[in-house]
Amino acid sequence: MAVETKPQIFVAEPWAAQEHKGGSEELGVEYPVSKDSDLSSLLQEFPEGGLAAWSTAFGAFLIMFCTWGYTASFGVYEDFYTRHYLTNETSFAISSIGSLTGFLGSAGGIISGSLYDRGYFYHLVITGSLLQSFSLFMLSLAKPHQYYQIILTQGLGSGIAVGLLYVPGMAIISHYFRQKRTLVMSFVSLGASSGSLVHPIMLNNLLNGHLGFANGVRASAGLTSMLLLIACLCVRTRLDPPTTPVNYIATARKCLRYVPFLFAISGAFIFKTGFYYPTYFLQLDSIKHGINTSFSFYTLVILNASSCAGRITSGYIAAFTGVLNLTMIAAISCGSVILAMMGLRTLASVAILGALYGYFSGVYTAMEGPLVATLARNPSELGGWMGIYFFLDAFGSLLGPPICGVLLTSHFIWWKPALFAGIASLTGAAMYAFMRLVYTRLQKNES
Repeated sequence: MAVETKPQIFVAEPWAAQEHKGGSEELGVEYPVSKDSDLSSLLQEFPEGGLAAWSTAFGAFLIMFCTWGYTASFGVYEDFYTRHYLTNETSFAISSIGSLTGFLGSAGGIISGSLYDRGYFYHLVITGSLLQSFSLFMLSLAKPHQYYQIILTQGLGSGIAVGLLYVPGMAIISHYFRQKRTLVMSFVSLGASSGSLVHPIMLNNLLNGHLGFANGVRASAGLTSMLLLIACLCVRTRLDPPTTPVNYIATARKCLRYVPFLFAISGAFIFKTGFYYPTYFLQLDSIKHGINTSFSFYTLVILNASSCAGRITSGYIAAFTGVLNLTMIAAISCGSVILAMMGLRTLASVAILGALYGYFSGVYTAMEGPLVATLARNPSELGGWMGIYFFLDAFGSLLGPPICGVLLTSHFIWWKPALFAGIASLTGAAMYAFMRLVYTRLQKNES
């Protein structure tokens, strides 16, 4: 006999009481329950493990590997386009390709987050995977000095694909985990670092080897397509979508009236203006300073290997420092290292600065999802809050690299973009500090 349900609400834990150390505690989530439900069954709403949970986490890991992992490898393309393939284009034009991918990847969250909340998870994952594969194969057909072909395939096509996949890939973790959510989200975000470790090695050896651009990109597209197919087979939803989908207009109003979130998105926008400078320009910077080319090809590998370490350790560190505190510390550290890049001259300085920046940027990136989850006032609107956050911070990634390219000029004056990016990142970190201060005061008042 069907069990009659009533619109009662069980609160797993008080929302206002979840944060005492800047976000180290996990989210309280509300569930509709039947009159015959008991506490034991409610606590089992989150499996916290099992085959379906971990296969979904692994699939989300592969999604990050093939989307942001590939996007973070744009520094290889930046160097190759500047020195070989698009020699008639400015640094501004070339860096705009990568910034467009990053912008659409983040800004697309406003659409994919909304569709995810409406139950279109599989549509998003399959469509995004097919588009990413198609875009990379079409990139392999682009001819030298044909800028429009490259920006349409790599900038526009791949950027839209990343935007369709990112928010669903992160948000699906909330179907299976509550106690371990920050830790598992850190594991999923590790996919981006792992991808940005593998792809640069592969691309540098393929593009600069005997295969050349067309066959090299084709080979990387084949690997990406295979991994995305595996991801599509692994990920599974567990919960039904909300009966009433998130109203993004109402959610946006709520977000912008919540002062800590307002500081968070302001900080993210300003911080992202400088955030991608090392990722896009470190390899080219190293080569132009006369450092061994073979070593320079591995500068992004050093950076991204350290980023892996940062993402791995971030979940454990956040358990002690809190998500908000760790985000602020990572942002300050990133800005300081970018400023130090004005002194980049030797092989040792490249290795040290690349390793330091990689680690702190990995910590920061791993904390973005848990940061929004901590600030969201209503957990049922998490997809909406994440979509709005990543949409607004995407404008920083759109503007930052081209501005750095303009400051760099054709004479490669390196201190100017490093100074700009460093100051922008530290200013963003200051916004995160204000966010932490206001959030703490609000929590004290509510308690």
